[in-house]
Amino acid sequence: MKIMHFLFFFIIVLTIYGLINYYVFIRGWQAIPHASTLRIYYPIIFWFVVLSFILGRVMEGFWLSKPSQVLIWLGSFWLGAMVYFLLIVVLLDFLRLLNHWFPLFPSVITANYVKVKQVVALVAIGVVAITLLAGYINALNPRIRTLNLNIPKKANGPKTVNLAVVSDIHLGTIVGSSRFSRIVEKINQLKPDIVILPGDIVDEDLGPVIKQNLGEMLRNLKSQYGVIAVTGNHEYIGGVEKACKYLADHNVLVLRDTVLKVNDSFYIVGREDRSIKGFTGKQRKPLEELMAQVDKSYPIILLDHQPLNLSQAVVNGADLQLSGHTHHGQIWPLTYITDMIYEVSCGYKRKGNTQIYVSSGAGTWGPPIRIGTIPEIVNVKLSFQ
Repeated sequence: MKIMHFLFFFIIVLTIYGLINYYVFIRGWQAIPHASTLRIYYPIIFWFVVLSFILGRVMEGFWLSKPSQVLIWLGSFWLGAMVYFLLIVVLLDFLRLLNHWFPLFPSVITANYVKVKQVVALVAIGVVAITLLAGYINALNPRIRTLNLNIPKKANGPKTVNLAVVSDIHLGTIVGSSRFSRIVEKINQLKPDIVILPGDIVDEDLGPVIKQNLGEMLRNLKSQYGVIAVTGNHEYIGGVEKACKYLADHNVLVLRDTVLKVNDSFYIVGREDRSIKGFTGKQRKPLEELMAQVDKSYPIILLDHQPLNLSQAVVNGADLQLSGHTHHGQIWPLTYITDMIYEVSCGYKRKGNTQIYVSSGAGTWGPPIRIGTIPEIVNVKLSFQ
């Protein structure tokens, strides 16, 4: 049954992907002059690029190589380009429809329609290329977001703790050694007491992570109380047991429906990602069962990758919930979609006595770009009574 659900979902996604690309393809085809030799090469190049991400991911599973990397990089950029080409052709079609009923186009356009289509196509390609470049540069430079939060509970030992919270790194082919080394450097500059990774540390297939020896960079993370993580949906996509073993072998403590008391001062409650049900058929432990293991007179930090059902944290007495997953849409205008889906798509919210922070993440999935969103490392300076 789970296989059937996955196949059904996969077919739907591929169908939507194919229809969007066909729409963009047809509009590009119409801009090419009939006598141009480009009409011979355009379909071949276009559909090769469209399929490159899928081909690269499949190839990566059995032959991790330069060709698979090139295909993934090419396809990843196309995923971003596709979004903006779609927006452009929809806008142009809307203007054409509007002009059909209410003639708006000046004679300079109507008298040279074939030439105008070519110029518009070139301008569109240029705009999308510049957008992708700007988004790529933005994605390469995660910012430090500082939060000064107080939990009005007494804690043994120090009255403050310095957290570095880094979600959704997506280590793999796209976020590789050079990019991750900059993230590690920025984390260490914060001199955190604890590094917290709220899921999606690895990006599906573990092969590129192993090949680039990214685990050694995880070992380079410096903090007094270590590196604490929870699973995300991408750990499950790539094989959660292999991912968690790899992380554990490289000094990352993965809390899987478990509770950790830090320095006899505060608790960290780590939830299994809700993807466990779709991939294994099992249920993660109810939050109330995990919270029964803590002394609620101490500060309680809850780690839950996907920021859904936030009221559970409130009802069960968590003082601070840290999540990721959303990427805040990663590229505009997908931010509007995540804003509709999640109560908190990105940022801080207080709900009852529970403080919630959802990070936009430090890495990227799919398009290696960020447009209208900022990659971040969150420095939570937490104080107690």
